[in-house]
Amino acid sequence: MMNMSKIAKAWTRIHPRFLPFADVATPDLPLGRLLRLSLFQVSVGMATSLLVGTLNRVMIVEMSIDAWLVALMVALPLVFAPFRALIGHKSDTHRSILGWKRVPYIWMGTWLQFGGLAIMPFALILLSGDTHWPIWFSYIGSTLAFLLVGAGMQTTQTAGLALATDLADEKNRPRVVAMMYVMLLVGMVLSGVVFSLFLNPFSPMQLIRVIQGVAILTLFLNLFALWKQEVRQPRNTSPDIPQPKFNQSWYAFIKKPHVRRFLVMLGLGTTGFSMQDIILEPYGGEILQLDVSATSFLTALIAFGSLLAFSLSARWLGRGFNAHRIAAFGLLLGLIAFTLVIFSEPMGSSNLFRLGALLIGFSGGLFAVSTLTIAMSMDEENMTGMVIGAWGAVTATCSGIGMLLGGAIRDLVGQLATSGAIGAALMNPATGYSFVYHIEIYLLFITLVALGPLVAKRAVLDVSKTSKFGLADFPG
Repeated sequence: MMNMSKIAKAWTRIHPRFLPFADVATPDLPLGRLLRLSLFQVSVGMATSLLVGTLNRVMIVEMSIDAWLVALMVALPLVFAPFRALIGHKSDTHRSILGWKRVPYIWMGTWLQFGGLAIMPFALILLSGDTHWPIWFSYIGSTLAFLLVGAGMQTTQTAGLALATDLADEKNRPRVVAMMYVMLLVGMVLSGVVFSLFLNPFSPMQLIRVIQGVAILTLFLNLFALWKQEVRQPRNTSPDIPQPKFNQSWYAFIKKPHVRRFLVMLGLGTTGFSMQDIILEPYGGEILQLDVSATSFLTALIAFGSLLAFSLSARWLGRGFNAHRIAAFGLLLGLIAFTLVIFSEPMGSSNLFRLGALLIGFSGGLFAVSTLTIAMSMDEENMTGMVIGAWGAVTATCSGIGMLLGGAIRDLVGQLATSGAIGAALMNPATGYSFVYHIEIYLLFITLVALGPLVAKRAVLDVSKTSKFGLADFPG
């Protein structure tokens, strides 16, 4: 912990022009403290990269587990996503004689995440069949592991972003929380690179070591991130203070004009971008014959593309560009990205596949930032938390649905294709993957249709509320 403290202090000695978000630091909230707090996002990024990037490929290709079952397991962490708004509401109104609102939820989420990662290697051993235990026991163990990780990630991130918002003053709050989310992507990029290095060459024992290392590092990172961050305020958390109702705020929000169409459009687009999450790395491994190290690096590529999209979107929106049009541009780029991935198989080009993966991250990032900006423009009657919570709940839930559908459709169509049931021309293991990518293209077209009326009704988006655009309260 002392070494990490020295690293945080070293960052503060670098000139501000070389540090992104250095301008958000204040005398009351110095940059070193902000960087230390952002470590909880790094731990969530590591877990995301491990689950969505590395484990799904290993389970499908190396362990020969059905893709639908892997998709179900990887989607399990998102079971708690619809409750993000409720978690944030509960941390806002938490009653405790200790005087903390956010810390109890972040710490509880940390231990849930640690517990899931700690038992995950044993669950994978049971799934591999190298045991005398019945197969149903391996399913229970794996389900428990993924559920614990999911509950921990959702709880930690929601309460952590709320704590970052509390600590920042009103002027710098959007960019402070923006920095927190960028650190999530930094964690995904760095962990994707590290996993690819440690898993080259691949072995089951080395995978177990990597998972256990992530579990231990999660605990220490979050402990260091929370140390002396939240001030105790017993008067504000007294059990005698009445709690406001959650349902009243939700019904008031959902009745606003165009909100339902926006949420439907958001769900369709998110599903369209997410169906490939569970099959992209197996596609590279099974169809293009890439090793575990090379496919693990894809997660870093996608996250890097998202970072580029966030940077470019910030500049465009800061200049007054229409967020609806940026969302449409992201959807159009998504069509090109999935086309590149489809054509990488007949052309046998791994570089074309990598370019498609990078463009998927970039186009998905444009769509995410622009839809979040549209949600922020709906802020009325001091309902920012509810609006952003709804955005996060829809995106996370539809991501899980998309991943589950992607794995199930790949399995079903792949089995029909290899058996010759749909014609000799399609007797190719790539057919199942290609079918999913084509469905994603159709979904992005439908999303464009749903987006059209919203563009017409809001030709110009007012972004004057944020002189410097930041991904305020951006949930992962």
